[in-house]
Amino acid sequence: MQQPGGEFRRGWPVLLASLLGIGCGASPVPFNTFGFFIGPLQQEFGWSLRDISLGLTLFGVAGALLVPVFGWLADRHGVRPVALGSLAAFGLVFAAFALLPDSLAVFYALWVGVGVLGMGSTPVTWSRAVNLWFFRQRGLALGITLVGTSLAAMLLLPPLTVWLIGRFGWRPAFPLLALLPLGLALPVGWWLFREPRPGERPPELAAGGAAGGALAGLSLAEAARGRRLWLLLASILMIAFAYAGAVVHLPQMLAGAGYTAPQAASLMSLLGLSVLVGRIGSGLLLDRFWAPLVALPILALPAVACLLLAGQDLAPATGALAVVLLGFSSGTETDLIAYLAGRYFGMAHYGKVYGFLYMGFALATSVSPAAYGWVRDATGSYAPMLGVAAALFVGGALLLPGLGRYPSLERNRTDSSPAG
Repeated sequence: MQQPGGEFRRGWPVLLASLLGIGCGASPVPFNTFGFFIGPLQQEFGWSLRDISLGLTLFGVAGALLVPVFGWLADRHGVRPVALGSLAAFGLVFAAFALLPDSLAVFYALWVGVGVLGMGSTPVTWSRAVNLWFFRQRGLALGITLVGTSLAAMLLLPPLTVWLIGRFGWRPAFPLLALLPLGLALPVGWWLFREPRPGERPPELAAGGAAGGALAGLSLAEAARGRRLWLLLASILMIAFAYAGAVVHLPQMLAGAGYTAPQAASLMSLLGLSVLVGRIGSGLLLDRFWAPLVALPILALPAVACLLLAGQDLAPATGALAVVLLGFSSGTETDLIAYLAGRYFGMAHYGKVYGFLYMGFALATSVSPAAYGWVRDATGSYAPMLGVAAALFVGGALLLPGLGRYPSLERNRTDSSPAG
């Protein structure tokens, strides 16, 4: 039988390629650079903040709707051509913003193009390969893989974008940033990234547990006939909706509580650090304990953060605690989707199942910031929305134990029994 350490000895090249692919792909790059282009775009074209922000919304919605398609393509044709092809397409479309004319229609078309072509460079593809290389240390492997988004958001993309715009201007900054996917992640992925051959897979992934056997797992249609898929989707929708808007509007919440811009920036850096810790820490726990039990307290604790942020007196220590609780839960949530999709539904049709779940995550993430903004405009306070978010965090976390025990996936079947 393969030893856990053997999984890392065999799978580290794919782990490295996946970390860079996700960190330089369409998940972190647009969201962590877009804000720095808003001012230059307003200055050159005179567009409103609403008009410019709509581009990112179109990207998010278009990409979310296409995620299941990329999952299906990865299942059918293998993850390597889908992930690397989408990474290349994302880089080229992102670089094309350098040629942007004074036309909102072109601006929106480019953002839709980023979503339509680039979503294959998100975790929906890379995580499939990681799940195929790892089983007994899958939680840690997924945590390390998704650290790429944390490192990009915390250390690389914001300062690099500011420097590029200041040094070269906003137009050259787009193709220069596109060198991250095209010049770094793509060559490394071409060299190192692949699915394991049947004999290289962990034996637990095969039907009957025999090394080299056909992959076990449920199709999306079979999963949809059981309760687990819908419980997990409901949890994802609730928690993603509660979380995304809270993080996007966090600087405004802190400013309203009397924090200066440098103080708010320091807390946002703490957010990135807590995401990093959450990913590695939760990955280690997922490999040792039942995943819903691990997730329950971590995903429910941000309810405390919401109540703290809604309070009248947000002292520095209180603000730091709220930020840490939010960040740590985010570091768990995205890893958890990939982990639970593999453990409860198997790998035979992982791309379609995970793509369906990730679509819910992406849609909830796309609409959440607008909901927070609408409530703030309508009531003059974030407190009502934060109260709703607190309930959603707790409710979403409480749904997960309903998934029951990890099922046996030696043959395709629906999960109709109460405990799996």
